Amino acid sequence: MTDRELIVAHSSDLHIGAGAVIDEFHPLCKVIDTAEQASADVLVLAGDVFDHNRLPLSVLDQTARRLGDSSLTVVILPGNHDCITPDSVYRRGGIGDVEGVHVIGLDGESLDFPDLDLQIWGKAHFDYQNLSPLSDPQPRTARWQIATAHGHYLAGEADVHRGWLFDDDQLTATDADYVALGHWPSATTVGAGKVRGYYSGSPDLAETINVVRFTDGGPVTITRQPLVNRRISA
Repeated sequence: MTDRELIVAHSSDLHIGAGAVIDEFHPLCKVIDTAEQASADVLVLAGDVFDHNRLPLSVLDQTARRLGDSSLTVVILPGNHDCITPDSVYRRGGIGDVEGVHVIGLDGESLDFPDLDLQIWGKAHFDYQNLSPLSDPQPRTARWQIATAHGHYLAGEADVHRGWLFDDDQLTATDADYVALGHWPSATTVGAGKVRGYYSGSPDLAETINVVRFTDGGPVTITRQPLVNRRISA
């Protein structure tokens, strides 16, 4: 990929529930439409897209259709709510079968997009047990690398009782150009080392997505873009 910037949109923690109607007012539609308005090449959803794994197929079908209608390449990292158990929404809902949708864990830990010169890697939650979401960073295979994790940033001793922890050393060890985080409801930047991590926050609370722009010869820039409502056809 040359002569233009790469644009990646990042959101998380949509927590789609059993009673969801995936219409133009739903956070998923707003996230997708905002990413498309930003001319994003890729949308990263960093965990807990679904609130739990017991959702009816009708909700999963609606979600799959909306993702399929999008012009975006979508990368989903399963989180602690929608982990890849045998009865996972990702195993029985056909989400990963939608063209252009990639589920980390089902499609491997590291995904390569040669046309974009981009690599995205992460550790999916396969069960409800604890894990270290940024351990064993993947070697870089492309010009641009994004690490994604669904977990809790360890800022101090007060956090050690929490699950799914990662710290500054693990952030730095990724050596990624951008670390897309999920699990926290607010949009927040974390880290005190060379590499920082970015929580997008849940769209319901943050009312934004993160838009990340990669350009050769320039810094990676991160902005928070307010959600837009889907245009309703007359």
